[in-house]
Amino acid sequence: MADARPFHWEFSPPPVQREVLRVAGGRTLNGRVQISGSKNASLKLLAAATLTGERCRFTNVPEIEDVRVMAETLRDLGVVVDHPEPNVYEVASGDVDWLFVPLEAAAKMRASFILLGPLLARFGRVIISNPGGDRIGRRPVNLHVEAMRALGAEIEYRNGYYFARAPGRLRGTDVTFPVVTVMGTENAILAAALADGHTTIRPAAQEPEVDALIGFLQKMGAEVHRTAPDTVEVEGRKRLRGADQHVVSDRIEAGTFVVAAAVTGGQVTLDGAPCEHLGAFLEVLEEAGVQLHCERETIEVRGAPPGSDAYRACDITTAPYPGLATDLQPPTAVLLSQATGTSLIRETIFEDRLEWLGELARMGANVEMIDDHRAALTGPARLHAAEVEIGDLRAGASLILAGLAAEGTTTIHGGHHVHRGYENIEQKFVDLGAQMERVAEEMTTTPA
Repeated sequence: MADARPFHWEFSPPPVQREVLRVAGGRTLNGRVQISGSKNASLKLLAAATLTGERCRFTNVPEIEDVRVMAETLRDLGVVVDHPEPNVYEVASGDVDWLFVPLEAAAKMRASFILLGPLLARFGRVIISNPGGDRIGRRPVNLHVEAMRALGAEIEYRNGYYFARAPGRLRGTDVTFPVVTVMGTENAILAAALADGHTTIRPAAQEPEVDALIGFLQKMGAEVHRTAPDTVEVEGRKRLRGADQHVVSDRIEAGTFVVAAAVTGGQVTLDGAPCEHLGAFLEVLEEAGVQLHCERETIEVRGAPPGSDAYRACDITTAPYPGLATDLQPPTAVLLSQATGTSLIRETIFEDRLEWLGELARMGANVEMIDDHRAALTGPARLHAAEVEIGDLRAGASLILAGLAAEGTTTIHGGHHVHRGYENIEQKFVDLGAQMERVAEEMTTTPA
């Protein structure tokens, strides 16, 4: 695993420009909004491009911080990453000989660990840092590591880094996860695409972003298919070719704007919204009394006037797809704070994801924490302006929603988190009639 280029274990995160968002409440949102490409799909597609030396081209890529970090990480590896125009990326992974994904990348973005599978499969070795990301609970990567070991990789963990090597090619096998893991499934698929022989992955995550990755790999010449809802089978190939892919729309961003219209009593049309990927979420909103119409890639939302008591309490439980996405739990909670009655929220994916409700309570929401995984929201609550702190990407977007529904101007610290996953979110809200601004805060050494 030696490499001619030295690296150091000592690391101090670079300064991050913190930002504050100021959101004025009491404004009804109206108009149309274009939903951007999926963050989660884009990151995995960029990683998949390292499976070939030929050029891959991606369109509808969101202009967000996580994509920028992934592109920089690939460039540091020696991959050619071009950004010829907005929302377009071209990737060519020729002879990549610096197979080291440093702590700098992992501290900013957990998704950097998706590079383990493709780099290991194509180049036979990689050193990759234990990842960081949002503080929403334990998201161990041991499932990814064990999947690589099942495929024949030798992996050691030392000083915060995984040293992985594959003597010869990886070997096809049965990869069995103890629980459903989205990125674990994707890492296993990427590694198996160039492995020797047949690989069966179960239970395989069913998220639409996983199927988008499978579709792209098929364009590259990979033999990978979903043979059952929870099963993906891969027949490894010795090499893959370049391909083009249009990134699917971001279902989490779509859900965020649906709730924005509902809690402000507005009428908003979402263009490019992936209706077929939002089934469980839209069912919850209809149960809560939100008027909406979904057809192909358009969602029309007609919100009820604030104070009309039009929304009804309902219980929600997050679950792997096709269940209610954990990333849609925070915006849904904002809506339920405005519903009549008591709603029970059960979070089954991340044990710390309900912590953000403490900030919603600071704005007047009636929140009762039952335990780490359950909370009760009683409404309708009269939300008011407050100073709140963003702890993670999805909670940040949801605090914006709460600010839009509140009386007065809410100050949201840590606004830079939101730009990891939402393209031009302030302008999109302003175009719908919101009043909000982003200003710089003091410098800090805390990673985004």
